Amino acid sequence: MLKTDKPRGLNFLAAAALYTASCLPLAAQETGAAAAVLMADRVYVTPDRTLVAEGNVEAFHDGVRLRAAKVTYRQDGGALTFEGPIRIDQDGGTTVLAEFAELERDLQNGLLTGARLVLNQQMQLAALQMKRVSGRYSQLYKTSVTSCQVCGDKPPLWQIRAAKVTHDQKEKQLYFEEAQLRVLDVPVFYLPAIRLPDPSLKRSTGFLVPSVRSTSTLGTGVKVPYFFTLGDHRDLTLTPYLSGKTRTLQGLYRQAFHNGRLSVEGSYSRDDLQPDDSRGYLNAEGAFALRNSFNLEFGLQAVSDNAYLADYGYPDQDRLRSELTLTKASRDRFFRAGLFHFKSLRDSEDSGNEPNVIGDVYYQQRYHPAAAGGELRFTFFSHTHRRASSEPGTETETNGRDVWRNTFEAEWRRNRLLAHGVMAEFEAGFAADAFVFGDEAFYGDQVTRITPHTALTFRRPMARQHQDGSRQMLEPIVQIGWSDTSGGDVPVEESRTTEFDQGNLLAMSRFAAPDAREEGISLVYGVNWAMHRPDGTKFAATAGQVIRDRENPDFTDSSGLQGTTSDLLLAGQIKLDGGIGLTARGLLEDMNEFSKAEVRGDWRDKRTHVSGTYLWLEADPEEGRDARTSEIWFDGDYKINTNWMARANVRYDLYETRPSRAGIGFVYSNECVKVDLAVNRRYTSNSSVEPSTDFSFSIALGGFLADAGTQTYRRSCKNT
Repeated sequence: MLKTDKPRGLNFLAAAALYTASCLPLAAQETGAAAAVLMADRVYVTPDRTLVAEGNVEAFHDGVRLRAAKVTYRQDGGALTFEGPIRIDQDGGTTVLAEFAELERDLQNGLLTGARLVLNQQMQLAALQMKRVSGRYSQLYKTSVTSCQVCGDKPPLWQIRAAKVTHDQKEKQLYFEEAQLRVLDVPVFYLPAIRLPDPSLKRSTGFLVPSVRSTSTLGTGVKVPYFFTLGDHRDLTLTPYLSGKTRTLQGLYRQAFHNGRLSVEGSYSRDDLQPDDSRGYLNAEGAFALRNSFNLEFGLQAVSDNAYLADYGYPDQDRLRSELTLTKASRDRFFRAGLFHFKSLRDSEDSGNEPNVIGDVYYQQRYHPAAAGGELRFTFFSHTHRRASSEPGTETETNGRDVWRNTFEAEWRRNRLLAHGVMAEFEAGFAADAFVFGDEAFYGDQVTRITPHTALTFRRPMARQHQDGSRQMLEPIVQIGWSDTSGGDVPVEESRTTEFDQGNLLAMSRFAAPDAREEGISLVYGVNWAMHRPDGTKFAATAGQVIRDRENPDFTDSSGLQGTTSDLLLAGQIKLDGGIGLTARGLLEDMNEFSKAEVRGDWRDKRTHVSGTYLWLEADPEEGRDARTSEIWFDGDYKINTNWMARANVRYDLYETRPSRAGIGFVYSNECVKVDLAVNRRYTSNSSVEPSTDFSFSIALGGFLADAGTQTYRRSCKNT
C-alpha cells in the first residue's frame, strides 16, 4: 500500500471540491479552477489504484467547504464515493447534508441518500434520496419541506410533503409534485403540482401572501396577489379581491429607468354599494433626472366617487392632487415650474367654485456684488388658478373668479458684526404685482401694486459652557421694519389661511402668498434658547411677538396676527437620551388662552414605539372651521415578547367627545410563519361615507417571503 500526503491528495481534492460547486450555483464553476486544499487524518492509495481520504476529511475550494468521514476515488471507473456524515457549505447560502453519496467522475450526476438540503438558512428539504442531474438540478424524492425548527419526532408547525421536489439552482425555483400542505402533520391542502421560489430569489413570478378582509360595507373577501417579473427593471402585481358584495381587480406596475422611476397603481370594481356604476381609482407617480440638471416629477390621482377610497381601505384623502413639476437648482439659481389639478372629495365643497387648475412658475437669481457687498436677489413668480364655474366673483364671494398674478421682487441683504458681538442684518427691496382677473364683477380686469420694504435686525448670540459639559446658547432678537403698498385692491384667495411660526417670525410679510401683504411699521422681538448635555439630551425654545402701527383686516381671527399686537408665539423641543422626543408650538392670546396649539411626542426603545399628537384650533369661519377643533392622535406598537407584537391607533375628538378612528392589531412571527391580524373602525360619516369596521387577516409561510422585514427569531428545541 502506497501512502502519500500531497501530490495525489491535492489532485483528488480538485475533483472533490468541484462537486460542491456543481451542487451549488453554477457561477462557481465558471470562475475557473482555483487551487484546492484538502485536510484529513489520513490520505492513501490502495493497490487497486483507489484514492482514499478518511478521518475528519475537510476540503476547501472556491468558497466551498466539504466535510465527510471518508472519501474514495476509483480511477478506473471514475466514481467518487462519500461516506457520512457529509456536509457541504457555500458562503452560508446553501447546505447539503447526507449519509452517503456516489457521484460520477464529472461530478455532474450522482445519488445521495438520507439527504437534506438547507437553502439560505431558512428552508430545509429532507428526503430519503436526492439525485443530482447535469450539475444544475437536485431531485429529491419523498420529501418534507419546512422552514420551522424540527425537534426530534415532533412534527413542525407546517410542512409541505411531496412525492418529488426538483430544485433548479440556476433559476432558483422549487417544483413540487403531488404536494400536500400539513399543519401539525394534519393534511389541510393538496395540489398535484406547484412552483415556489427558493429563499435566495428576491424577485420571482408567482403568488404573494394572500389576505382576508372583512368590512361592514363589503362583507368578507379574499385578496390573492400575483406578481409578474417583467425583466430586471419592471414588475406587475395583479390582486383580485372577491367578496359577496364586490368584484375588484387591483394592479400595481413599477419600472426603474437609468434616470428615474415610474409607479402606476389602480383598481376597478363592481359592487353592491353602487350596483349600477363602475368604480375605481388611479394613482400614478414618477421622477426623472433630465439633462442640464433638470428634474421632472409628476403625479396623477383620479377616483370614480367620493366614497371609493374609504370603502376599499385606501388612504383617506380630502382632496386628490395631480401635478407636473420641473425644477433646477444650483448655488445661486433656482427654477421651478408646476401645473396642478385638484379634485375635492368633500361633500360640503362646491367643486365648481374651488380652484381646480393651478399653474406656477418661480425663478430666483442671487448675486454677490463685490462693490456693495452682501447679497442681491431677483425673484420672478407667476401664478394662475382657474375655476370651472363661470359665475362672476363679487366682493364677498369668489364664485367662478379666475386669477393670473405676476410678481417681481428685488432685494439686497447685508450682514455686519458690530461691537460686543452684536450681529446686524440689513435688507431693502421692493415687490411689484400685476393681477389679471377673469369672471370678476367687483375688482376689475387688471390691478397693479408696488410694495417697497426695508428692515434692520439685531442679534446677540451668547454661549456658556458648564462644568458638567453642558452647553447653553441664548440669542435675543430685535427687528424693526417698514413696508407700504400702493395700487388697487385685490381679493385675498391664496392667503386665506396663515400659519404664524418660527419660520416667518422675521418675514416682512407673513401671508402665505403675495396676494396679501403687511404694511406699515413693525417691531419684532424674540429670543432663541438651547441647551445640549453630554448624555445627548437637548432642549430648545423660541418666543416672539410682532407689534405693528396698524391692523391688517386680511388676517383671520385665529391666525395670531390680528390687531396691532400679535399673539405670543411659543415653541419648544425636547429630546431625551431615552428615546423620548417632544415638540410643541402655540399662539398665546391675551396671555390667558391659546388660539392655536399643537404638541407632538415620540418615544422609542427596544420594545416600544409610541407617537402622538394633540391639536387645538379655535373656531374660525374664515378658515373653514365653524366649530373649535380639539383632537388627539395616537399610534404605537409594543413588542410583547420575541414572537408577539401589538399595535394600536386612535383619533379622538375631545370637543365632540367621540372617536373618529380607532384600530388594534397583533402580529405573531417566528422562523416559519407570520400572522397579521388587524381591526379598524371609522366612526365619522357624511352623505357619501358611512361608518364602517374593517377586519384584515393574513398568514405567510416563512422561507417563501422575499423580505422578512426585521430580524427573524429561530426557536430552539428547548423553548418550543
